[in-house]
Amino acid sequence: MQKQFFLFRGLIREAKHWGDFPEHILKEFPGSEIITIDIPGAGVLYKSTSPLSIKGMVELMRQVYLEKVKDDHEQILVAVSLGGMISAEWMRSYPQDFDSAVLINTSYGGISPMFDRLMPKALLHVLKVPRLKGRDKEEHILNLVKNHAQNFKETLDLWEDIESKRPVSVKNALRQIIAAAKFRVGNWKPSIPILLLGSTQDRMVSINCSRKISKEWKLPLYEHPTGGHDLTSDDPEWVAKKINHLFEQ
Repeated sequence: MQKQFFLFRGLIREAKHWGDFPEHILKEFPGSEIITIDIPGAGVLYKSTSPLSIKGMVELMRQVYLEKVKDDHEQILVAVSLGGMISAEWMRSYPQDFDSAVLINTSYGGISPMFDRLMPKALLHVLKVPRLKGRDKEEHILNLVKNHAQNFKETLDLWEDIESKRPVSVKNALRQIIAAAKFRVGNWKPSIPILLLGSTQDRMVSINCSRKISKEWKLPLYEHPTGGHDLTSDDPEWVAKKINHLFEQ
């Protein structure tokens, strides 16, 4: 069966921030379709107002899903960070929409404490972002979320270009932070196969968040030993191969 991959990014990020990661998915799954859905307030929706709840994000993003989904295809969700919170709410509200999901470096209130969901040093780093603009802003963010030196300049060039064309407002950034902080997953557990990936050296969101999800949901966790929060930038090939392994089981 042909596959559709639906990709959700994280806080104040958009579809273009995936870089060449979709190409790695297509290498593992030739002929598949890659669909990126932006969070309202970012990407193609950067002029809209970001909802103050994860539920509100799901309802708006699902409109795009319903336009793109093909009933004769297998639907796989791939999400990172804030996208993982959206994914949890989506799977809870609409369990029939996806056949499997890949969650990367995400966290849930009620499972992990706030200081793990955004570590203190990372919070200080993030608080400087509103004072920066353009390339300085994107380099500041990249220095937090990317651990590997390879492709740093190319990634920074891409992110600077995105920022110049579709800047996320401070207002929308704050609204996304509020939505993430309020989100609670509760006692719900997903009913579809889940691949859980985390970065041991994540300097933004503690790996303990993924470890606690693994424990709560009784799922294996695959940890990348050196990658950062933006794992699909640091090692997209590793992530794509792990996704392939999900379908080999």
